Amino acid sequence: MSATSHQHRRRRTYALVAGAAAVATAGALAAAIPATASAGEGSQKHGGHHFDRYQDVQLLSFNDLHGNLEAPAGSSGRVTELQADGTTKTIDAGGVEYLATHLRQAREGNRYSITAAGGDMVGASPLISGLFHDEPTIEALNKLDLDVTSVGNHEFDEGPKELARLQNGGCHPTAGCYTDKKFKGADFPYLAANVLSEKSGKPILKPYWVWKKRDVKVGFIGVTLEDTPGVVSAEGVKGLKFKDEVETINKYAKVLQRQGVKSIVALIHEGGLPASGAYNYDCDSPGAGDGISGPIADIAKNITPSVDALVTGHTHAAYVCTIPDPSGKPRMVTSAASFGRLYTDTTLTYDRFTGDIARTAVKSANHVVTRDVPKAPDMTELISKWNTLAAPIGNRAIGYISADIPSAGTESPLGDLIADAQLAYGKELDPETDLALMNPGGIRAPLTYAAKGGEGDGVVTYAEGFTVQPFSNTVNLQDLTGAQLIQVLKEQVSGTNAASPKILQISSGLTYTLDMTKSGADRVVTDSIKLNGEAINPTATYRVAMNNFLAGGGDGFATLGQGTNDLVGTDDLTVLEKYLTANSSASNPIAPPAANRITVK
Repeated sequence: MSATSHQHRRRRTYALVAGAAAVATAGALAAAIPATASAGEGSQKHGGHHFDRYQDVQLLSFNDLHGNLEAPAGSSGRVTELQADGTTKTIDAGGVEYLATHLRQAREGNRYSITAAGGDMVGASPLISGLFHDEPTIEALNKLDLDVTSVGNHEFDEGPKELARLQNGGCHPTAGCYTDKKFKGADFPYLAANVLSEKSGKPILKPYWVWKKRDVKVGFIGVTLEDTPGVVSAEGVKGLKFKDEVETINKYAKVLQRQGVKSIVALIHEGGLPASGAYNYDCDSPGAGDGISGPIADIAKNITPSVDALVTGHTHAAYVCTIPDPSGKPRMVTSAASFGRLYTDTTLTYDRFTGDIARTAVKSANHVVTRDVPKAPDMTELISKWNTLAAPIGNRAIGYISADIPSAGTESPLGDLIADAQLAYGKELDPETDLALMNPGGIRAPLTYAAKGGEGDGVVTYAEGFTVQPFSNTVNLQDLTGAQLIQVLKEQVSGTNAASPKILQISSGLTYTLDMTKSGADRVVTDSIKLNGEAINPTATYRVAMNNFLAGGGDGFATLGQGTNDLVGTDDLTVLEKYLTANSSASNPIAPPAANRITVK
């Protein structure tokens, strides 16, 4: 038996039924167990045999991997840790070679162990996975012994047929097979309880799944955010209906209970915003600055008390919090950031008498996927195999930079660079093009100066560009009136974006002031909006470059869906490559833009 096959423990040694997955994190509920028995105690006699009433079940969870098989670079590969003296430090984290080792070590000595995920395992993936329609990530998750995951919005980037292929296997309909072995698909269920076919009215994948080992049963219900159509291209969700998360979970909790499954975890691809950016802060500490805000707070308050824990995602935040259920009892809600940088280890104490989780005994914490552990050899082998296939495409130099170009912040240097690239391309298509707008969620990673492989410092490879812009969106042109353009900027901070603003990255020449002391649309100071120093004329027509996601009104920018005189261009990565190639060389690299187009008050 090889080392890798030995690691591939327990695969399917227990019964599989329909169900979903869960997560949890740092704070904890009181560790007291009912009837004063502690887990592993409470030994009872039954039919002449001794057995323990309480059984600890380990739930390991993570979310929003996004195909990050290799250790992510820059800030995408770091977490912030709160120190005992109140200071913080950053720790390099992530990479499936390390994640596999951490999960396998965590499982040691835990015979009752489940591994679950909260969606967005694939989509917006780096080249090593994205180039192969995320087959490498599914292979890696199989090797990680993932038991179950909910779908996320990014599972719909290529539409429901491609999602079904990732679940069931088979070669890609146009790209074919990438190796001499047929892709076998995920050996864990994807759960999509609230994603219905418009034709049949039924879930497109399993709504729930039940983990069973001996006499212990834990049910999982999986949902994605109801607003998935607002954050995915229209083509990806064609023919689908997305239902309310709470109603769906409550419905299937009753179904599970009727089947005799009383221990239930909800895997929800929707999340919150913690009061702290540190993964290990005490979310349940009293006073100002505690807890989490955002959509998951309301969802958690309304999900039936029969659900014992919530594993969440989507916001890429880290938290382990308790939020009261409708009966007023605290319930664990967790999220493990993103890109495989953290995993959550939650202990669910199962009561054999009731078949339910002893909620007062749930405890949970987030753990860093540090890079100081041995790499898992089977993951190293998997990464090497796919990198070899990707290398001829990925290693090609497409530009040169003089320093890191960050992607974080209200306005980021990389956001400016991409907007400038799209403006330059727009002018090629139509010299009358005035400006470009870029959605921040479409920028998936920074450009880092340090060499990742053998290309040399400052060299931007195609693989690095792909990691930044992996969606294959087209860059389109459309006409907007000045009044519409002003409305678009106000939609960044109003409507569906009021609570969590989505600040568009803007091309050179467009400037304005953002006053965050105000509320709603008033946060965009109308009189400050200028193009090349001149105020926007509400009745004039402006030619605007943007990707097809924004042109379809994505991310809550309804006004962008009303543009006219559309012209569809080439894909966004080609546009970025053209710009870098034209504006940089080894002897004259491009410098990070100053990110001074938006003044924030």
